[in-house]
Amino acid sequence: MSGTSLDGVDSVLVDLRRRPFLLGAGFLPYPKSLKAALLALHKTSGDELHRAALAGIELSRLYAKAADRLLEKHGVNAQAVSAIGCHGQTVRHRPGSGYSLQLGNPAWLAERTGIAVVADFRSRDIAAGGQGAPLVPAFHAAVFRDPRRHRVIVNLGGIANLTDLPRTGPVTGFDTGPGNVLLDAWARERLGHDFDRGGALAARGRPVASLLKRLLADLYFHRSPPKSTGRDHFSFDWLRRFGVGRHRAEDVQATLAELTACSVAKAIARHCPGAEEVYLCGGGVRNHDLVTRITRELPGMKISSTERLGIHPDWVEAMAFAWLAQRSLKRHTGNLPEVTGAKGPRVLGAIYPA
Repeated sequence: MSGTSLDGVDSVLVDLRRRPFLLGAGFLPYPKSLKAALLALHKTSGDELHRAALAGIELSRLYAKAADRLLEKHGVNAQAVSAIGCHGQTVRHRPGSGYSLQLGNPAWLAERTGIAVVADFRSRDIAAGGQGAPLVPAFHAAVFRDPRRHRVIVNLGGIANLTDLPRTGPVTGFDTGPGNVLLDAWARERLGHDFDRGGALAARGRPVASLLKRLLADLYFHRSPPKSTGRDHFSFDWLRRFGVGRHRAEDVQATLAELTACSVAKAIARHCPGAEEVYLCGGGVRNHDLVTRITRELPGMKISSTERLGIHPDWVEAMAFAWLAQRSLKRHTGNLPEVTGAKGPRVLGAIYPA
């Protein structure tokens, strides 16, 4: 899994014969040159088809390296692996235009590793009228649902999304808005760092109330689900339009942390009535300031990380795509129409045999 945060590749080795069991995990950071190339491809520019193809090959080299390292570390032969579920790197998410584009070269990856690859998970759902996102709620339902407790799972990736898991009835979910994407962008702009470690910069600042109000006025936050978003909408250019440069760096960062916390909390209050427990996963769990703000916005709610439910928050999303790959191989459906808005359940993914 390589997500909106553009930090690198999460790799997991998962036994799916019974309940999903994590055998091992690893992380490979993006080289600076690859990260710069991918960030540039989020904007229209010259010769982007060629540059996207080259980036896809470089990504697949990194995916192959991640897979090889993981298998070597745990003494597992490639022939023992059913498939690699490879999400790819999203550079455009435009379901309203009928597509979502994830870079990668799954044919190259299958050739390099000798393992079947399942990729392109989002296209079929979009073709069926859905958003193609979020896809992880189906996995959340499979592993985290409890008939005795109304739970909400919140993934704090670059974009934040939630899954509502009531005791009974349909599972729902959607992207709530920015997770870490704007926090990381501002840290990169003002500190020269890829992210605000632990939320230290935000913790030193005070949210600018007028700025937060204008940010929260964005129409995306007021749309009803199904809905999904990405860097296409919540970009640094979007943030610049609010004149953030005239405020102290730490106050802007505090405001952006508050934006994530408020949009998550408001989404839970509006769309998950009766929720008793909230479990957090994704890289944002390590941002102590952000978690504190979310906790403050949800008084009386039990809040913890998914580690309490048996899966470390760093690896939930990568495990979800291993699970979705298995669903594809078995020709089982992988989307939840109540989440994505698709016309019905669909088998997701394209298979590249070894």
